[in-house]
Amino acid sequence: MRVSTSQFYYQSTQLMSQKTADVNDQMANLSSGKRVLTAKDDAVSYSTLAGFKDDLTNIDKYKRNITMAENNNSMQEVIFADVETLLDTFKQDLLLANNGRMSNEDLQSIAAQLRNSLDQLIDLANTQDEKGDYIFSGYQTEQMPFSQQVDGSVIYSGDHGVNQLQIAKNINIETNQAGDAAFLKINNAIGDFTVNYPSSPANTSGLSVESAVVTDRNAYNASAPHNYTFTFGPGVAELNVLDGAVNVYSTTTYTAGQNIPLSNGVDVTLGGNPLPGESFSLTEQEEVSVFETMNNAIAWVEQGIVSTDQEQHQVDYNTVLNQLSSAMNHLSSRRSDAGIRLQVLENQQSRHLDVELNITTNKSAIEDLDFAKAISQFEQSQIALQVSQQTFSKIQNLSLFNYL
Repeated sequence: MRVSTSQFYYQSTQLMSQKTADVNDQMANLSSGKRVLTAKDDAVSYSTLAGFKDDLTNIDKYKRNITMAENNNSMQEVIFADVETLLDTFKQDLLLANNGRMSNEDLQSIAAQLRNSLDQLIDLANTQDEKGDYIFSGYQTEQMPFSQQVDGSVIYSGDHGVNQLQIAKNINIETNQAGDAAFLKINNAIGDFTVNYPSSPANTSGLSVESAVVTDRNAYNASAPHNYTFTFGPGVAELNVLDGAVNVYSTTTYTAGQNIPLSNGVDVTLGGNPLPGESFSLTEQEEVSVFETMNNAIAWVEQGIVSTDQEQHQVDYNTVLNQLSSAMNHLSSRRSDAGIRLQVLENQQSRHLDVELNITTNKSAIEDLDFAKAISQFEQSQIALQVSQQTFSKIQNLSLFNYL
């Protein structure tokens, strides 16, 4: 077969280019320590590696989110721990105030301590993170959530927003607790109502409401709003309950502690031995803020030594103490919520580390270079390139005149 000069040059150039490309590719592999750098190295492996890299990128993102969520929930857990300690001290002071040996000066001193505890609680509820954001303001992180008014009441200026971060493919976790849910929406200790005891006639029997609960919401809502008034007498065992002007319960055989089922879906249980002429009313209130409870406790202590209406004074004390216990339980559960989220985050972090290790191991098995084999192939490619170059150099100078 005849080989033209142009064909010879073309084939030789192509061969040397190919050998040069092989050497360059192998040098790149040796420099990086990777067997697969581009799809042409191994299309199937390259596709698998691309999937691994995407997974590792997502895991890095999730790990960053976990760190942020851990920081936020750790701060909340610490704050609620401080709140628990503060409220426990507040409760101990309140118990001390109910000691009959306290003088008026002692009680005023205790009231000052209680007010100081209230101020500390407001400060805790207005905690800011390292960026200066208020952690209990919901989405309104630049707005101070709680402020005390002239009358001592506390108002909330945040919203209900709860932020979430994605910590796994199908898992999001809360990073904050809105201030209203944490400090305001605390279950009423007696149920769904607050009690209004009149000053006249005085409560001389220790009459109190132990529970007042809506048991049938449909029946209750059918005739809302409600304004319940309980009146005893004139008979010793007689009880009448009015909702506005409508009688919803009557009995002539009332006994202390019995359940009182009202006709529109409310059950009430009373304590004490009510006397004829005594009465009280119920106003719907399902939730009582911790600040309201503390203010009620302070007001009770500031009354000082009471010489009249002592039975009602003790009923008021029991009401405040029970609501304080409800607030403490609520805030303890809020601390538990933060602790549970921290456990979830720790477990998810551990799972990510396990998956990351598995992916990294599999990725390494596919892409890492066998240096001994690669060096041998590189040396062979270098020799092949040199041979092709030397062969071309010798043959291109040959002509028929070399043999004449």
